[in-house]
Amino acid sequence: MKKLLLATVATAALTGAGLAEEVKIGVLTGFTGGIESLAPTIAAGSELALKEISDSGKFMGGSTLVPVRGDDTCGDSAAGTAAAERLVTSDQVKGIVGGSCSGVTGAVLQNVARPNGVVMISPSATSPALTTAEDDGLFFRTAPSDAREGEVMADLLLEKGMKSIALTYTNNDYGKGLAESIANAFTAKGGTVTINAAHEDGKADYSAEVAALASAGGDMLVVAGYLDQGGKGIIQAALDTGAFSTFGLPGGMIGDSLPQAIGAGLDGSWGQIAGSDSQGAAMFEELMKANGFDGTSAYSPEAYDAAALIALAMAAANSTDPKVYKDKVMEIANGPADGSGEKIYPGELGKALDLIAAGTPIDFEGATAVTLIGPGESAGRYRVIEVKGGKNETVGFR
Repeated sequence: MKKLLLATVATAALTGAGLAEEVKIGVLTGFTGGIESLAPTIAAGSELALKEISDSGKFMGGSTLVPVRGDDTCGDSAAGTAAAERLVTSDQVKGIVGGSCSGVTGAVLQNVARPNGVVMISPSATSPALTTAEDDGLFFRTAPSDAREGEVMADLLLEKGMKSIALTYTNNDYGKGLAESIANAFTAKGGTVTINAAHEDGKADYSAEVAALASAGGDMLVVAGYLDQGGKGIIQAALDTGAFSTFGLPGGMIGDSLPQAIGAGLDGSWGQIAGSDSQGAAMFEELMKANGFDGTSAYSPEAYDAAALIALAMAAANSTDPKVYKDKVMEIANGPADGSGEKIYPGELGKALDLIAAGTPIDFEGATAVTLIGPGESAGRYRVIEVKGGKNETVGFR
C-alpha cells in the first residue's frame, strides 16, 4: 500500500503544474525561400517572448519554454509539412508559432496540426482562405487577413492619384488571394486593373512577364510577391527595360533586403505591411533593440504576440495540452467583454502570469494591440512604407 501511495503521488507530480519541466514550442518559419531575409527577426520575436516567460520563473511551477526551430521554406508545402511533422512527432512540441506563408501554413494545418491536435498561431500567413479553413479551433493568427490589406492598398492607390494599375502576383495561395483582394477593392472604388497576371518564383529571367505587364500599361505596377524571390526579379526586370518606374509593395515585398538589392531605382515606391503604432509596439522595439534585433522588422512583433499567447493560454488553462489551452487563446487576447481585463504589454509577461495565478482577468495587448475576431482572426493595423534614399521609411499607419 505504501508503494502504491508513493506511485500515485509521483504520477500526480508528473502530470500537474507543480513539477518544473521543459515545454517545447515550435518556431516554424521560412528560414529559406521567399521571406528568408525576414526569418531571423521573426524567430527572434517569438523566442524573446518564450525567454521572457521562462526567465520569470513563474510559468507552471517553474517550467521553461524551449523553442525548437523548423524551416517551412515559405513555398514548398511538402517540405513545410515534413518540418512540422518532425516538430510534433520527434520534438513533441506543444504548440507552433507559424507557419510563415499562407500555402504552406494551410498544408501544415490540415496535414499535421489537425490530425495531431496541435495549436498553431501564425504571425505572417495572411490569405483570406485561412479564415474559413477547417481548423478544429486550433488555428489563430496575429497578422490581419489580406482581405483587409486589399482595402487599405486600394485607398492608398486612389489617394496617391493612381487611376489604373498593372498587377502581378506570385502563383500560390498568398499571391492569388492578395491580388484578388486588391483588384476587387480598387475596382469597387473606381480604379482600373489593366492586367492581373501570375508569376512563378525561382526564375532567372522575367522579361516575358514584364513585357506583358508593360503592354497592358497602368499608372504603376503592384507586385504581390516575395521580396527574396520572383517579386524582386519582376521589379528589376521592369526597371531594366523602363517598363515601370514606381511600384506598389504589399506585405510580402516589405523588408530591408529589397531596397538593398534594387538600389535607387526603388525610391518613390511604397506599400504597407501589418504593423502598429501602439504603446506595445514601442515597448517591443526597445526590447528587441536591447537584444540586438530590429523590432520594426516585418512580422517580428506579430511573432512575439503569437508565442506569448500560446504560453499565457497554457498558464490560464493550467495545461500544456493544446486540446485544453486552445480554448483560452481568444480569452487572453481579448480580455473580458466589459473591458475589465488588465492590459499586458511586451516586457510584462511575468506580471501577466501573476495575474493569471491570482484569477485576475488580463487583456493581452502585446506588440500589436492584438485583438482576435471571428475564428482566431486578427483585426490588425498597417504600417505604410515609402522607399526613400534606398531605405524603407514609415510614413503613417492605417
